[in-house]
Amino acid sequence: MHQRLLVSEYAATKQLVCSQLVAALNIYTSNGVIVCIEDGKIPLFKGRDDGEILYISGVALRLSKSQNSKAMELADGIAAHLLATSSDFFNVQIVPPGWIHLKLTHSTLAVWLQNLAVGSATLEKVQGREASLIQNPSRLFAIQYAHARCRSLVLLAQREGLIKLSGSVTDGSLAISDVIAQQPIPWLNCDQRLRLNHPDEAHLIAELVQVVDDWECSDGSGSVNWEKAALNLSQAFETFWCNCRIWGEVKISSPELAQARLGLLMATQFVLRSLLEEKLGVFALLEL
Repeated sequence: MHQRLLVSEYAATKQLVCSQLVAALNIYTSNGVIVCIEDGKIPLFKGRDDGEILYISGVALRLSKSQNSKAMELADGIAAHLLATSSDFFNVQIVPPGWIHLKLTHSTLAVWLQNLAVGSATLEKVQGREASLIQNPSRLFAIQYAHARCRSLVLLAQREGLIKLSGSVTDGSLAISDVIAQQPIPWLNCDQRLRLNHPDEAHLIAELVQVVDDWECSDGSGSVNWEKAALNLSQAFETFWCNCRIWGEVKISSPELAQARLGLLMATQFVLRSLLEEKLGVFALLEL
């Protein structure tokens, strides 16, 4: 329960990791955090392997310069604190010369995906956006198509009884993300590992993590190309949909996997709609 509540406090997994790092840094010195993040940011970046959601921090390397300590010793101390307080959220590994690797646990990802899928995640609203930020109309069509396709597939699953949603989603003005699943989506198997282990499932999850991280943690300088981010997400969805079936044999023999894949569609639809309306300044079409 504690894990679910804490993960739910943050829209982005990067925010969760940062919060735990800040708490760990406080064990060293009263001003250590200030020295380390004098530019306003914890040194933290996401790994590129889609097979895992891994964050890498050089906080010990930066602290070693101001604390006159060895980076590996600092990293070991920070890691010990994280293992004692945050092992439910991520696995911790120290890599020379002082990198801290933080890999999200499957249960953390499951809670985060659930929040996205049912629309309980809150992405920061854009103030004073322009009417439209689309540069390439063909890209817009691809993004709109992916959004509408996600929605139509979930509606089909509801009609066939594969997934249950509270409230009516037949009204064209109501988006999938505005309704709450009556039962938690079965993201995890009996071994508490994600059912979504196909490479294309992992890639789509990684794209979702990246978009939400950029949304919540970017410096607002315009460094993120939101049109490209939305296109990448829509392409990841298309690849997933081509190679990861929901109906047919999967629905019959592995209904929990089918439901988890539908949950991933719901999460994707929520993020695509948010990108279209908040970042790109266009209405997210419900059908094409």
